[in-house]
Order: sequence, then structure tokens, then C-alpha cells
Amino acid sequence: MSNSNVSDRLEVDAETRNLAVVREFLHSAIKRSSLPTGDANKVVLAVDEAVANTIQHGYEGRDKGKVEVLIDADDKSFRVRIRDNGISYDTASGSAEKAELDLQAHIASGNKRGLGLFIMRKVMDEVRYTSREGEVNELTLVKYIKVAS
Repeated sequence: MSNSNVSDRLEVDAETRNLAVVREFLHSAIKRSSLPTGDANKVVLAVDEAVANTIQHGYEGRDKGKVEVLIDADDKSFRVRIRDNGISYDTASGSAEKAELDLQAHIASGNKRGLGLFIMRKVMDEVRYTSREGEVNELTLVKYIKVAS
């Protein structure tokens, strides 16, 4: 298999109109990586959700900030890190099993919010979030690349 290391960085203002810029940046990196086409849409969906959440919730009621998207990919994985200086959020509330069980009730209640993290965990192989108060929030999304045998 060819060595297809991809390393890219994008910084945009935390505004909804920049979601298209982030998607374009992501598609460009994916094309240069070993990520299979079937996984590409999953990665785009997860990153789109993550950046939209950051814009909507991270900078809520404050001056708009920046969102930084870093991509590191090789033949084994496609890793996206999303950094911001907005309000941190608690990802530990509820396990994946709890999220599975609550999904139907969540949708049935007419609640359309709060599914971003559920979607990210469903389509990505790893979802990690770190936050240092007053510094930087970083969400890491990883999709492993399976080698066809």
C-alpha cells in the first residue's frame, strides 16, 4: 500500500457560514488520504456535527472566536482534531449504552438537539475530548483505515 501521509490545518471564524469551508477542506484532505470512500461521508458528518456544535454552543452569547481543524492521516488512520477557546462541554454524561437506549425516547419526545455527540460516537472509531479551563478545548475524532485483504 502506498504511503499517503496527510497533514493539514485550517482556522476559521466560529460562524455557521464557515461550515462549508470546513467541509471543502476536509474533502480535499480525504482525497489525498487512504480513507475509503465509504468512510469519507462518516468522517465529514462527524466533523460537521462537531464544528457546528462548537459554533452553536461553544461561543454562545460571547464574541465569536476561532475554530481550528487539524488533520493527520496515514495508512492506518484518519485523525481530525477540532480546537476552540469556547465554553467547554461535558462529554462524560452518559455512556454509549445509555445513549443507545435513550435515542428512541429522545426522538419520540420531539427533541432534535443533543444528537451530535451520539452521531460522532456512532460513526467514528474514537472520540476523545479534552478541555483546560480558560485555555483550549480539543475534540479528537479518529477513523481507522482497514486494509483490504
